[in-house]
Amino acid sequence: MKILASLTVIGSLTLNLSASPAAAGSIGYLGPAGSWTHQACLDLYGDKDLVPLSRDDLFKDYASGKLERVCVPVTTSVVGVTPYLDAVLDLPNATIVAEYPKMLGYSLLARPGAKREDIKEVLAHPVAFEEVKPWVDREMPGVRKTNAASGGAAAQAVANSPALDKASFGPKVGATVYSLVSLVDGIEEGPHNVTRWWVLGRDMPAPTGHDKTSLLLDTSDDRFGASLASLIAAGAQILTVYERPSKKTLDTHRYLIEVAGHAKKGKLAEFLAVNPGFRVLGSYPRK
Repeated sequence: MKILASLTVIGSLTLNLSASPAAAGSIGYLGPAGSWTHQACLDLYGDKDLVPLSRDDLFKDYASGKLERVCVPVTTSVVGVTPYLDAVLDLPNATIVAEYPKMLGYSLLARPGAKREDIKEVLAHPVAFEEVKPWVDREMPGVRKTNAASGGAAAQAVANSPALDKASFGPKVGATVYSLVSLVDGIEEGPHNVTRWWVLGRDMPAPTGHDKTSLLLDTSDDRFGASLASLIAAGAQILTVYERPSKKTLDTHRYLIEVAGHAKKGKLAEFLAVNPGFRVLGSYPRK
C-alpha cells in the first residue's frame, strides 16, 4: 500500500481499549472506539456486545474462540487491499460470514472552541490520508499530517491535546465518543470512496441465491494461469483477484479469488470437491 513519505508517525498514541475481556458471543473490532470499523459494527449490530481491541488481540481472540465474530476492513476503492487482509489470510480457520461495503464521507474533528483556521496538524490512519488527499490538497495544503493507528486513535489524541490546533479525520461517531465537534462533514464522500469489511464468524451461511465465495489459492507463479483457467472452465464467474505475498519464495504467491455463487451449490461445489488446492474462506450474501 502506498503511504505518503511526508507523513510523520505518531508513536505516542495509546489505544484506550475496552477493559472488559472478550467473551464468546462478542463482536470484536479494531479499537479504540470512534473508527470507521466501529461505525461499521454499529451499522450492522448496534452498540450491544461490541469489543474494541488492538490488532494483535483481535486476531488472537478470534483464533482462540473468545470472540464469536470480528469485523475487519479488507479492501478499499482508493488504496486496494488494507494492512489487515494478510492477517485474515494468515488465520488457519477463518470463516467469512458477511461482507459490508460502505461509502465513506470523512469528518474533520476538533476540540470544542477550535476553528478551521486554527488547525495546524491533522491526524488520521494512513489509508484515511489517501482517501481525503484531494480535499486536503485543495483545502488545507499546508497542514502537517501525522499518522495514527486508526480513526479512533486519531480522535482520542485530539481530545487529549491541550491545544486547539489539532484535528482528526474519521467518522462523525468519533465526535460523540470523545466530545469533539465536527468542523467539516462529507469530505470525499462518494462512490469513489468505498471500504469493504469482512465479518469473520464460525458457520458458513446457507445459500441465498445471490452469494459470493472467497477462495484462497497458494501456488507458484507458473501454475497460476492454469489454475485460474480451470476455475473459469468450470463456469465460475470471477469477480475479483488480489495477489498477495506467499511469505515463502519470490516466485510463489497467495491469490484471493472471489467468485459469484455459493461453495456448497451447483458447479462451484462440484469444482471445489475435486480441487482441494482452492481453500474456501467463506460463502456469504453478496452486497
